[in-house]
Amino acid sequence: MATVFETRLIGNIGKDAVVKNMERGVIAINFPVAHNKNWKDKRNGETKTKTTWVNCTIWKKEGANLRILDFLKKGALVDLEGTPFAKAYAQEDGFIRTEIRLNISKTNILRPAKCEDENCEDLIDREDCEDTFDASIEDFTLDEDDF
Repeated sequence: MATVFETRLIGNIGKDAVVKNMERGVIAINFPVAHNKNWKDKRNGETKTKTTWVNCTIWKKEGANLRILDFLKKGALVDLEGTPFAKAYAQEDGFIRTEIRLNISKTNILRPAKCEDENCEDLIDREDCEDTFDASIEDFTLDEDDF
């Protein structure tokens, strides 16, 4: 029986996407996305927010259309789908750090970064912002220096 392990993430991009050329003609587009969980503290009625950062990667082949980079800017609201995984590594001080990563298979720009008003739907063409592609990375080996 086939299994599926996909996650949907809606959040704001924390900084502009960075392109890294990998081996064997592969391009990694990396960017962090913040997911905010808001709730009201029952003791004092104060609104609280917890932010979880997810490091996202879009995999492309060399020579592929990279127009998506025009939209992956700090502040953009995005709707992403992909395969999640956790990564752990030791920092220089010996502290073990873990992070949540998401290999993106589908992107949708809900609101571009330069949009000041939440009702600025006319700024973007929805069809141009959707980016669906095969995101299989089975043929690639990665190590901690790749990100």
